[in-house]
Amino acid sequence: MLDAGIVPDELIAQRDAFISIDEAIRAYLTSHSLVTSEIALLGRLMDRWKKEPLTLVNYQWAESWIRSMKRVDNMAPSTIRHYVGALARCFDWVVTSGSTLLPVNPLRLLPKRYATYNAEDGAVVKTQNKLVKVDVCRDRRLSVDEESAVRRILAGHKPEGRQRALTLHYAPAIAFLFELAIESAMRMREMYTLTLDQVDTGRRTIFLDKTKNGSKRQVPMTSIAIGAFESYVARVQSGDLAMQGFTFASGMVFPWWHGSKNTEPDAIRDLNLRNVTLQLSRQYARIFDAAACVNLTFHDLRHEATSRLFEKTSLSDLQIAKITGHTDPRVLMRYANLRGSELARMLW
Repeated sequence: MLDAGIVPDELIAQRDAFISIDEAIRAYLTSHSLVTSEIALLGRLMDRWKKEPLTLVNYQWAESWIRSMKRVDNMAPSTIRHYVGALARCFDWVVTSGSTLLPVNPLRLLPKRYATYNAEDGAVVKTQNKLVKVDVCRDRRLSVDEESAVRRILAGHKPEGRQRALTLHYAPAIAFLFELAIESAMRMREMYTLTLDQVDTGRRTIFLDKTKNGSKRQVPMTSIAIGAFESYVARVQSGDLAMQGFTFASGMVFPWWHGSKNTEPDAIRDLNLRNVTLQLSRQYARIFDAAACVNLTFHDLRHEATSRLFEKTSLSDLQIAKITGHTDPRVLMRYANLRGSELARMLW
């Protein structure tokens, strides 16, 4: 009856605040505090299923959607998992709210590796002259020589084979961000949005109150990170010309992001953040290229810093996860071989 546009009398009396998929998503967004990335994902899904009844949502619907993401949208498995995870959490809330229209969340019934392309998916994709997407697991490490080469470029030395040094705007900030990345395992956005009151050198910690996965965490500062921070602060406070007039008057640690205003729409804020991330990624790509660090990205520094935590400390996996902000223990399993190598050196 619902599919035919007829709402039975018994449902009218106990009608939920939503009867369609987009209404359910909108209600979920309104009643929950979500991270920016999840809001964006659900916003796209809300546009995709306008006015589609919740009664259509079953296991066959879930399989059809995933098939479409592979064969039509040609998404990477990791992207598919992000979309499914976001909507699954929304549907969990719908089910637990007692909705009569969605008694079971079919997304929780999907088998393992549901996002991986099977042979049939691959055949369909290839007929469209597209590539079968696979998850890319980066394991790029920063060698000692490469690290030294990057520092030389950041210090203003001329790259080998070039006529002049790179022009780096806010060079002290660029150099400090690099040091902080390999010492803390923080994400780029977590760093360039820092305020001074988040950094406590007395307690040797940086407090992150809003992260990618929505959780708060305290990041311990190594002695190298503290030294780099204090040196950077001294240069800014001394009016270093390389900082182009930037001061700490706004309370921000770095010069690229000035915070968001309370009246600023989330969409505008997210766009500005993405632009800063893109700008910095390009800047470091130039630096790494000048230092002859082939195929190195800024995000690889987070992998490098996490690897060093496993190699140089006796911290447990859980303790390291609290530092890095990884919520899925399976992600940290990539680093298990590093600790195994260190343990092997202790054997007779």
